[in-house]
Amino acid sequence: MTITVWLLGDQLNPTITPLESADHVLLIEAHAFAERHRYHPQKLTLVFSAMRHFRDELRDRGYEVTYLRAETFGDALDRYFEANPGDNLVGLHSPSHGADDRRRRLVEARDGTLTLVENDLFVTTREAFDAWAGEPDDDESRTFRQEGWYRHVRRETGILMDDGDPVGGEWNYDDQNRETPPPEWSAPEVPRFEPDGITEEVQAFVADRYDDHWGDPEGFVWPVTRAEARHALEHFVSARLSEFGAYQDALLDDEWALSHSLLSAAINLGLLRPREVVDAAVDAYESGSAPLNSVEGFVRQIVGWREFMRHVYRRSMPDLATANQLDQTESLPPAYWNGDTDMQCLSKAVEHVHDRGYAHHIERLMVLSNFALLYGVDPAELNEWFHLGFVDAYHWVTTPNVVGMGSFGSDVLSSKPYASSANYIDKMSDHCASCPYAKSKTTGENACPFNTLYWDFLKRNEETLRGTGRMGLMYSHVDRKDDEEWDAIQERATELRERAVEGEL
Repeated sequence: MTITVWLLGDQLNPTITPLESADHVLLIEAHAFAERHRYHPQKLTLVFSAMRHFRDELRDRGYEVTYLRAETFGDALDRYFEANPGDNLVGLHSPSHGADDRRRRLVEARDGTLTLVENDLFVTTREAFDAWAGEPDDDESRTFRQEGWYRHVRRETGILMDDGDPVGGEWNYDDQNRETPPPEWSAPEVPRFEPDGITEEVQAFVADRYDDHWGDPEGFVWPVTRAEARHALEHFVSARLSEFGAYQDALLDDEWALSHSLLSAAINLGLLRPREVVDAAVDAYESGSAPLNSVEGFVRQIVGWREFMRHVYRRSMPDLATANQLDQTESLPPAYWNGDTDMQCLSKAVEHVHDRGYAHHIERLMVLSNFALLYGVDPAELNEWFHLGFVDAYHWVTTPNVVGMGSFGSDVLSSKPYASSANYIDKMSDHCASCPYAKSKTTGENACPFNTLYWDFLKRNEETLRGTGRMGLMYSHVDRKDDEEWDAIQERATELRERAVEGEL
């Protein structure tokens, strides 16, 4: 009996388990689906080009591949089942909420069947996380902490472990990973992949079909094949990993990539397996070519944070998508779309997303999400912006990171918000030196918006936040301010919001 494997655009790996016993593969390029969130042109180019290259790779490996371009998945399946009536399809579970049910309904409506199996493009399974965390309907298990999960995964997998103990004696090396590069430092060159005919064809299609989508279609640097992704991994390990740890939290005016891996898009497409990426980094440590603080920091992002986010999303949906425990209702200011602001840090972060569909994790959390949190942006609106703007974004990726962590829409991930004044950005960047706003001022003309809005945020949300255990220090500072200072803060906050709405921040 012929086994047909239906793979999605984020499952592009030739070694996934169902392919071991299949000879027929179905891939669907759904063009209307790509309009649901006005995705960044480089994201669309990346996905469509990677799918078409994967199609050709599978054919070279001897698979029969049906590749359908259509407006919708339903339209494509109509054509497929007309040619293959009653076919039985096999697929991988999708990490995105509701996707599996929608696919089943589409197939069954056309008298086919769809059997879904474990998605082995992750290091850990759903069952393993549930065994660690408790049953999903257990109220006491609804709040999860990444550090406990991270240590559990390392013990179970043996990654960076030595006879039951963490290699080096510590579970993390964050204290070594908060440096800023010296003035003479320059980042390693970013690997570039020259677009071939397939990618050029896709770029032209995207430019024509999705010409109203936000983001620059030019400057495409992302790997679209497994071979290119492997090259990108090798480049990271050999040229970037050694300094990744020390500078992973840094922000620089003239650098968008620093020593970051730039592998997230390839991993989320399936071009790279997370375990092979981790193993490559660990091998670099064991061979002496990369320090432990860099390797551990990178490993934590993959087997700790990425795996954790996937499971927390799965167990917290659908409520997490609309969570808004602080009742934030503001719309994103125009600066998130045009980058037109005197705030150097925010301008640079928006520029990076617009130009490349990418910003590194500190820009995402401590600039883009932090400002939106302090400003009062609706978490769902911020999540939408992240989802459409980043080449590595998927609903299961952005929702826990943006709604749960960055916006503090839910306490499922943290007991306190990631709220910060200008002090953090000044410590980790060179942005403040060239910014017209004064990093040391909270009130009055040219006071940094991060400072003003930080104290305004704490005051506005005092009823919700004061009683939490980890907010005591922040509110001890709140209590030291007198009425005159609070009046000045409120006046400045109101002014900043008015300017932000008018595009004059």
